[in-house]
Amino acid sequence: MNTIQAIIISIIEGLTEFLPVSSTGHMILTQAILGVKSDEFVKMFTVCIQFGAILSVLVIYWKRFLQSWEFYWKLLVAFIPAAVFGFLLSDYIDELLETPLVIAIVLVLGGIFMLFADKWFNKPAEDQTITYKKSFMIGLCQCIAMIPGVSRSMATIVGGMGQKLSRKTAAEFSFFLAVPTMAAASGYKLLKLLLDDSGRELLFNNMGILLVGNIVAFIVAILAIKFFINFLTKYGFKAFGYYRIIAGIVMIILFVCGVVSADIAV
Repeated sequence: MNTIQAIIISIIEGLTEFLPVSSTGHMILTQAILGVKSDEFVKMFTVCIQFGAILSVLVIYWKRFLQSWEFYWKLLVAFIPAAVFGFLLSDYIDELLETPLVIAIVLVLGGIFMLFADKWFNKPAEDQTITYKKSFMIGLCQCIAMIPGVSRSMATIVGGMGQKLSRKTAAEFSFFLAVPTMAAASGYKLLKLLLDDSGRELLFNNMGILLVGNIVAFIVAILAIKFFINFLTKYGFKAFGYYRIIAGIVMIILFVCGVVSADIAV
């Protein structure tokens, strides 16, 4: 993977990480189009650039992260289900990530679901307080996103709307929850690299391109978050649903034609 390819992949990460369209599916699709094979460096790169996306949330909502300790306790309650299931199912999830066809099918099914999500779940209550119970229920919904292609953003936002939160409130909590969730998942994989001699060498030898990738993902994610909040508040999920269906069908066609294979899964 060269620098231009790395920048393109970082742009896709920044664009899709917080949108309900599955960043995993788009990473695979992008790698297929660019002809990038999923070697150890590429896998490491796609993990490390998530830190840039995480930082974008902290920068945009830094005041919210300083508001109270209760804010962090609620995030912890929402984070626990994914932490437990992620630890128990880590190996199985990695196997699914090596199956692009599964991701493509889930993209389509998730897109169909999103066509009706607003009708089913957009019934906000007057009281938009996020309680510990609501936090936990959103956390349970986040576990669904362990199925590659589901989209963590979609699962948590719809989960929040199912708790009578408005689309904006649910989306913002989804962004907040992404910080500990993505930091833990990426940090765990990064720690495994650091504890391995070859992984550590690979990391240190590519610090420059990793820095560029994180900067690009950070800048693009800031723009994506601001766009998404405004768009979701005004128009809802339907446009994203149609987009997911199209992207999933394209990915299935590429898989059938042999363009996408397990060799380029992230």
